[in-house]
Amino acid sequence: MSVILGLNAFHGDSSACLVRDGKLVACAEEERFRRIKHWSGMPSEAIRYVLQEGGLKLADVDHVAINRDPSVNNFRRVAYALRRMPSPKLILNRIRNIRRAASFEDSLRAALPGETLRAQVHHVEHHLAHLASAFHVGNFDEAVCLSVDGFGDFASSAWGMGRGGDIQIDGRVYFPHSLGLFYTAITQLIGFPHYGDEYKVMGLAPYGVPKYLEQMRQIVRVQSDGTFKLGLDYFRHHRENVHYTWDNCSPEIGTVFSPELEKLLGPARQKGEVLEQRHKDLARSAQAMYEEACFALLQSLHAKYRCPNLAFSGGCAMNSVANGKVYRNSPFKRMYLPAAAGDAGGAIGSAFVVANRLGDVKSRPHMDHGYWGPGATDAEMKTLLDSKAAAIQAEHCTVERIADEGALCQRTAQAITEGKVIGWFQGRMEWGPRALGNRSILGDPRRADMKDILNLKIKRRESFRPFAPSILREHVAEWFEQEDDVPFMMEVFQVRPEKRAQIPATTHVDGSGRLQTVHKETNPRYHRLIDTYRGITGVPMVLNTSFNENEPVVCRPQEALDCFLRTKMDVLVLGNWMVAR
Repeated sequence: MSVILGLNAFHGDSSACLVRDGKLVACAEEERFRRIKHWSGMPSEAIRYVLQEGGLKLADVDHVAINRDPSVNNFRRVAYALRRMPSPKLILNRIRNIRRAASFEDSLRAALPGETLRAQVHHVEHHLAHLASAFHVGNFDEAVCLSVDGFGDFASSAWGMGRGGDIQIDGRVYFPHSLGLFYTAITQLIGFPHYGDEYKVMGLAPYGVPKYLEQMRQIVRVQSDGTFKLGLDYFRHHRENVHYTWDNCSPEIGTVFSPELEKLLGPARQKGEVLEQRHKDLARSAQAMYEEACFALLQSLHAKYRCPNLAFSGGCAMNSVANGKVYRNSPFKRMYLPAAAGDAGGAIGSAFVVANRLGDVKSRPHMDHGYWGPGATDAEMKTLLDSKAAAIQAEHCTVERIADEGALCQRTAQAITEGKVIGWFQGRMEWGPRALGNRSILGDPRRADMKDILNLKIKRRESFRPFAPSILREHVAEWFEQEDDVPFMMEVFQVRPEKRAQIPATTHVDGSGRLQTVHKETNPRYHRLIDTYRGITGVPMVLNTSFNENEPVVCRPQEALDCFLRTKMDVLVLGNWMVAR
């Protein structure tokens, strides 16, 4: 039995996880410690955290698994370069990236000075790590496995069958074709330039109509076998050296589309220009095109494998709108989506690929919750509050410790019904991009003005972006038109028409909600809070958004208190401590 350190390094959302004797111990994204969104580089702070959580040092690690393999698909790389003759700068940039991956051990030693590395290092193909991040911790003995993202190891998609402890990849879509890159191009065209902004397009889409769908079909061309190709005239990435920055920073990506895309769809929105109806229609059309291509691939895979189970991963598996339509638009009957479907999840995937190869996994793990990050003790919280007493008093706040959980939930639920904004900091931090009730800001879903209140007091984000409902698992069927379990907030369902008027703050303009199902078994305190709120209002959900203010989700109590003090949040519930304005 082994100790395995799994890593996503030198890519967006760098992360680390620790697997011991085939069981997950801890995992976290580096951004939460560095306080830089999507931080890319060697995840040294996340490594330190997971080792500390396991009571280990680097010298105790037997194996290191990284979700990148510079040795795969090299024949295709060379063939592409000879056939297409891209710019020399592009070729040199790719060579540098491969060399960096190959010298990984030196980078790891440099990031943790004074530590001893004796572990064997395993390079796991990028998409195999994605597939494993869903299948190896999902709840299927066998499943169709699909990964769709931007690019990794010269491919953008991969699929095959997972059975027991093994995943067999049968097919891939290779560079330069990518659904993820298509969505990035449209995101940039609409005027959202930052890494990870694709979710804004998804939130904007319901405000438009798909009037550009025919043009989108020139950009993404669905093939007869269910795969896809890009209309390469509309892109730059395959022939020019598009600027990418991945080293110890928030990732940056240069413009990936060519002038031909603007000729087809109109000029790109510039910084400071207002969002027009045209941009909303482009967003809706891009979402429709993504769904058309995604469901064509799913139909093809189901016909090939005749298995009702789907393990879906990769950055495109973060498209919660499309995910919510899988059962309606494909023959699959059950689906597992990991909490971190994007590149961060590659840390877990690569670790479990190695664990299964070593025979460490004796019983299939099921990752049914996301609470794998740092926590804090009551004593640590008290010390923090004492040290910040002057700042708290300056904000005219009261501090009270409420040891009885029932009373704590009652007071918090009552405050929510009064329209107050609650910072809710409990237990261990969530893994993945979603706040799942441990690092959350909570509000009343019944208030039509709650979105405006949150944006005014804390979030300061685009008004078109929706807020999510956290709902008791046992009440999902009463409020939504589908009943799938969604513990990681990765699917959007339609709110039942007769219920929409009751929860306007969490019902999007198209009648949908990106829900999180809350289980008593995996988060008893959050479940109790929502159930207490239900007892007062009859509504079994609360509005849930991430505990942050234009920064990564808070990790430690210090960051939660700082966010509370610098915003107009009304109440902070820090473990058993309640700080109220």
